[in-house]
Amino acid sequence: MPPEAVIFDIDGTLIDSVDLHARAWVEAFAHFGCHIPFEEVRPQIGKGGDQLMPAFIPAEVLRQIGHELEHYRSDLFKRTYLPHVKPFPKVRELFLKIRENDQRIALASSGKKDEVKEYKRIAQITDLVDAETSADDAERSKPAPDILEAVLAKLFPLLPSNVLVVGDTPYDAEAAHKANLKTVGLLCGGTPLERLRAASCIAVFQSPADLLAHYDASPLSR
Repeated sequence: MPPEAVIFDIDGTLIDSVDLHARAWVEAFAHFGCHIPFEEVRPQIGKGGDQLMPAFIPAEVLRQIGHELEHYRSDLFKRTYLPHVKPFPKVRELFLKIRENDQRIALASSGKKDEVKEYKRIAQITDLVDAETSADDAERSKPAPDILEAVLAKLFPLLPSNVLVVGDTPYDAEAAHKANLKTVGLLCGGTPLERLRAASCIAVFQSPADLLAHYDASPLSR
């Protein structure tokens, strides 16, 4: 049986934003005197700030500057980088296909709620989403399961066995596994194939367009 609902990550899955987020973090870290190379930050994108910052900043320093740093990064991204975010091709068409099959669509992002609202507009999917959660709806962001558990509550009474996750990072798959969900991986966010497979993705596609082209043979249809 096909899943009754599909939960999508957003950054790197539906929109081409991973490099932009990484650049914003690099610039924000530097503003606070922490010079972290882009190449080290980029693989961490997919986590929320609560999970990403501790990878680079000692706990005692983070307690002092963490809130201000994350606020600075968020404002910087919206002001400087958000205007450059583009959707991957065929996102709306993929969502329409899912809706045609009477499946529900949800979004689960480690981004902030106002960012998610803008992403939906950019991807032209505002009218096609049944439920959504963001980092504002959970105590911990991915790879913790909180965000996915929150969106599952909105999809109630669907069981995790009837819901599938689509994401572009191992953090999506790790969070999904903790919430008893299976994950389909996409390569368009830049994560290598072997990392997605090692994270137990049950199938991997290049992009939303590739998933749409192979929809009938994919886990979304089976």
